[in-house]
Amino acid sequence: MNETFARRLTGLAGISAAAALIVEVPLYFVYSGPPPDANVLSRLLIGIVALALVVVFVTAFRELVRRVSPAHEWVGSMASATGLVYATITLVSMGLEAGAVIAADRPIDPTVDVSGTYILYGSISRVMLALFLISFGYAVSRTRLLPRWTGRSAYVLAGINLAFVPSLFFGNTPANFYAANGWGTTALMGAVLSYWLLAVGISVHRSAGRVTPSESPALPH
Repeated sequence: MNETFARRLTGLAGISAAAALIVEVPLYFVYSGPPPDANVLSRLLIGIVALALVVVFVTAFRELVRRVSPAHEWVGSMASATGLVYATITLVSMGLEAGAVIAADRPIDPTVDVSGTYILYGSISRVMLALFLISFGYAVSRTRLLPRWTGRSAYVLAGINLAFVPSLFFGNTPANFYAANGWGTTALMGAVLSYWLLAVGISVHRSAGRVTPSESPALPH
């Protein structure tokens, strides 16, 4: 994988993941009570696709950092590892929700009725996402592989995520902004991440056109 391809793959994965997340988040607000199974399973399926694309994004980003600055490969690996853990935790949460909805003999609201996901979606995900964003910001600032705003915005978003970590002490009412499974802790953070991923994905993909041949070595035949 040369640098140009790494940039294009990272960018496309980020844009695609963001698009899926942007479609998914509003589906949580369509119904005021327990939503029908079709709504829950549809948003979970879209979320699974989005997280699969996030896995591609963080893995390709690690390769991009290695190509641009081998000395900083360690921080690219840290960003990739924490991004993978974040994706895994969220996928487990989705699996628990989907299983509960499929097994239930009546419509349920998995954001309330599936207690095992409260901390997974909330505090644990916020910590892991913050670690990913800090690693991403550090890698960008040290290697200058992307515009400066991408690194700075990652730091800001990391700080916001860390601010939601103590939300586990504030109950489990999704209608509350600051709660273990509150809409601020989960849905808002998901929405903010999606638009950040979209902006970063576009920036990475556009940067591929500015890589010179000398910066993008040919693959061996």
